[in-house]
Amino acid sequence: MRLSDAIEQFIKTMLSQDENEVELKRNELAEYFGCAPSQINYVLSTRFTPDHGYIIESRRGGGGYIRIFRMQQDTSEQLLYLLNERIGESIDALSASHLIAQLCERNIINEKDACIMNAAISPRALSLPLSTELKNAQRARILRSMLLEVAHQTKS
Repeated sequence: MRLSDAIEQFIKTMLSQDENEVELKRNELAEYFGCAPSQINYVLSTRFTPDHGYIIESRRGGGGYIRIFRMQQDTSEQLLYLLNERIGESIDALSASHLIAQLCERNIINEKDACIMNAAISPRALSLPLSTELKNAQRARILRSMLLEVAHQTKS
């Protein structure tokens, strides 16, 4: 397991289902993992973003801290945000995969559905003689269609 993955998993474990907020000290976390504080910053800035369902509050200095909040949105609000803001008219395979992982993490979809969704939008499934732009547009349409079905099922 890479260091970034270990740091991410450690923080997510601290953010258990019951806790929607955790406060950390960057230097203590870096010392615990035996890395530079910039590695902690990297993990926070790439894996704990609003797109991933988190908000970070940071205060620098001797008594500084990092506070991570898990956004609380109902499923339909989250899906509408993803449909309108995150996917749009085009999405690359990596971004789509991250989005599906977020849905699974938030228990909006289960692991089986996540695997099926990833297979449907994978580069292998879209291995047509088309430009990257057209493949990303088609991927967005497929993903939007699947998310609309998920939204429909969650209302039932």
